[in-house]
Amino acid sequence: MSEVIVRFPPSPTGYLHIGGARTAIYNWLFARKYGGKLILRIEDTDVERSTQESIEGILDGLRWLGIDWDEGPYFQSEFAHEHVTAADRLLESGRAYRCFCTREELEAKREAALAAKKDLKYDGTCRRLTPEHAAEKEAAGVPSVVRFKVPERDGKIGYDDKVLGRIEKEYREIEDFVIVRSNGKPLYLLCNVVDDIRDRITHIIRGQDHMTNTVRQILLYQALGADVPVFAHMPLTLDLKKAKISKRSHGEVVAVQFYRDHGFIPWALVNFLVLLGWSPGDDREIFSREELIQAFSLERINRSNSIFNYRKGDPRFFTDPKAININAHYLHTMPIEEIGEMVRQEFLAEGLWDPDYEREKKDWYLATLDLIRARFHTLKDFAALGRAYFSDEYPFDPKALKKNVLRHEGLKRWLPELAERLEEIQDWSLESTEAAVRAFAEETGVKPGIIINGIRTVVTGQIKGPGIFDVLVAVGKDRVVSRLRKTPELYVAA
Repeated sequence: MSEVIVRFPPSPTGYLHIGGARTAIYNWLFARKYGGKLILRIEDTDVERSTQESIEGILDGLRWLGIDWDEGPYFQSEFAHEHVTAADRLLESGRAYRCFCTREELEAKREAALAAKKDLKYDGTCRRLTPEHAAEKEAAGVPSVVRFKVPERDGKIGYDDKVLGRIEKEYREIEDFVIVRSNGKPLYLLCNVVDDIRDRITHIIRGQDHMTNTVRQILLYQALGADVPVFAHMPLTLDLKKAKISKRSHGEVVAVQFYRDHGFIPWALVNFLVLLGWSPGDDREIFSREELIQAFSLERINRSNSIFNYRKGDPRFFTDPKAININAHYLHTMPIEEIGEMVRQEFLAEGLWDPDYEREKKDWYLATLDLIRARFHTLKDFAALGRAYFSDEYPFDPKALKKNVLRHEGLKRWLPELAERLEEIQDWSLESTEAAVRAFAEETGVKPGIIINGIRTVVTGQIKGPGIFDVLVAVGKDRVVSRLRKTPELYVAA
C-alpha cells in the first residue's frame, strides 16, 4: 500500500463526543498500522457556532486519549481562498453554473413536484440559461448560488466501500447540488473535497451518516481532476432506543471529558470505543496499544450499528457495563506505579495528597493502592471507597453500619476493648493482629465473623474490602486503635 494519509476533521461546535472520538481512533489506528499520517483539520467555517473553547476541548480530549496526529491542527477557514478558487474553476470549465432561482420559486417547484408525485430534485431551470442570459442576471446583481452540473448520462456512479461493499447510485437520481451560497461562501461539501485534495488524503474513514455526501464528493473529485480516496463508512452508535447518540439528545454522558472526570483510564476508553463498531474476529476484548494497531483493519468494521448502553443511576455505573468492566480490568492489572500517578491527580483534587507519598511513604502508598484496587471500577473509587486508608474523615456506608455494627449492640463495648488489646502489640503485622483478634473473640464468646465485620465497617466505613488483617496493617496501628475506640459514637449518631 502506498503512503496512507487520513484525516480527522471535527467541527468546533462543542466538546469531543464519543462518536467523534471513535472516528479519530479508527483513523489513528489505520495510519499507525501502515506507517502513514493522521492530519487534524478543524472545520471551522461555521463561524457563528465555532468557538475557541470547543477547539481546546477537542484538542484536550484527543491528547487525554493518547491520540496523536502528524500534521495540524489546520483550520479550514485559513484556506477559504482555495475553496473560492475551486468554485471558479468549476464555473470556468462548465462543470458548474449560477442558479438565480429564488427560495420562493424553489419552494413552488417542490410543491408542484409533490402534487404531481414527481422527483423532488432541482429541475435544472438555470442550467438551461444561455451564457448571455446568465451574464445579464449576474450583471444586474440578481442573487445567485453556484450549482454543480451533474453529468446527464445513463448508468451509475459508485465506489467500493471498505466496510459496506459496492455502493452505486443512478446519475439521474442526483440533482445539481449547491456548492456556493448566495453570499459567495462555498459550502462544506466543496470545502471538504478541496481540503482533502490539498492534503493528499488517501482514505476517508467516517460515519455512515456522511454517506449522503459521498457520490456528490466523488463527482467533485473527478471534476477537479483529482484521485478519488478510498471510503470506509463506519456504523452509527445508537442508544438502547435505537436513537443516534448525540450531544443534543444525550448531554454530557457522551463527552470524552465526562469519562475523564469520572475516573476512566484513557486507554480503557479507547479500548471500549474501538469495540463499538469493530471486532478482531475472535473473542478478545482487551488490547495493548501495539496489539490493537496490528489487529485493526477496515474490513473488520461492522456493517450494523452499534449500541451504547447509556443508563442513569449509580454514578459509578453511569454508562455501558462493558465500558465499566474494561476500565476495571485496566485498573486491576496496570503497573501500580502508573495507577499511583493517576490516583495522585484524584487525591490532589480531593485534598487527600500528602507529599510524603512521593518520598518516605511511597512504598506504603503504592502497596495500599495495590491492596484496595481489586474491587474498584474507576479512579474515583480510590478517593471515595478507599478514603479511610488516607484520611480520618471518611463516609460510612449506611448498609454496612446497619448490618455489621448497629445490629450487634455488644460491639459498642467489644470494639473499644479490642482497641486496648491491639494497642499493646509491638510488632504490628498480619500474624500479630490476626492472633489478637481471634483470641479476643474466643475470650468474649463472640463469633469471629461478628468482630471482623464490625472492625471492617468501623475502620473503613465499607461493607466489603480486602482481607481484614491486610486492612489493619495498611491503615496502621494508631488509626485502627483510635477508630475502634470511637465505636460508641456510631450508635449515638444513628
